[in-house]
Amino acid sequence: MRKIDIAVVDYGMGNLRSVSKAVEHVAQGKSVVVTSAPAEIQQSERVIFPGQGAMPDCMRELDSRKLRDSILHAAANKPFLGICIGMQLLFEHSEEGDTLGLGLFKGDVKRFTANQMLNDEKLKIPHMGWNQVYQSKPHALWQNIDEATRFYHVHSYYAEPIDHALVVGETAYPKRFCSVVAQDNIFATQFHVEKSAQAGLQLLRNFVYWKP
Repeated sequence: MRKIDIAVVDYGMGNLRSVSKAVEHVAQGKSVVVTSAPAEIQQSERVIFPGQGAMPDCMRELDSRKLRDSILHAAANKPFLGICIGMQLLFEHSEEGDTLGLGLFKGDVKRFTANQMLNDEKLKIPHMGWNQVYQSKPHALWQNIDEATRFYHVHSYYAEPIDHALVVGETAYPKRFCSVVAQDNIFATQFHVEKSAQAGLQLLRNFVYWKP
């Protein structure tokens, strides 16, 4: 079996090419493979689960491709980066389609409510654009990234962990919500790292060389 330093999980959704090209750019010769093979994901050194689309579709594809066990194994045993839906699926439940997640973290994924106000206008959903991320706690993946750096967000739902100790980053829209979680070998972002220019590349670089 081929050597894989970094596996980007292909579950039929997500910005696979954008993510893999961004990782290749910072990985300095390490092997980066987009794969849907459970065995390759399990034997890789690191795993990235990119995200785009709807939570019900994500979980359905995960199971139809028999990837659930390999994702759970990766999240328990090796550096794991979740992006957007890849963060949301770590929780117990999502309001999007009343969908059960993997349940690695206790908490729900909730929809922004349009009756909130931002700049005297009703909140626009989805939340889309460049927003500051406030580093709630120090973490190795924040290395060389300034406090309140802007990252690119596109989402209608956000995670609300029961254990606030998981939260290492927050974004305001209009109230602060959890946009980054971390525990042990897991780091996950609501924003799209691969679309976040130099700050996103720096975070990916930090992940590639992270030794949790």
